[in-house]
Amino acid sequence: MDLRISLAAARVNAGMTQDQVAKTMQISKSTLVNWENGKVIPKLAQLSYLSNLYQIPVDNISLPTKSTLS
Repeated sequence: MDLRISLAAARVNAGMTQDQVAKTMQISKSTLVNWENGKVIPKLAQLSYLSNLYQIPVDNISLPTKSTLS
């Protein structure tokens, strides 16, 4: 079974707020919100950082496909 969760769910499961993640990554909160809402896809290095921060494998993080982006 392939268990995948969204970036927002991974963050919540890690017990972190958007403000905490943004500060840790030295990005704006709006950038993180855009990633979580699927408006922008994080780069591989950013996704890898989030994976380590949230302690979840990258393969278990669900990102929207380009066809679902408007």
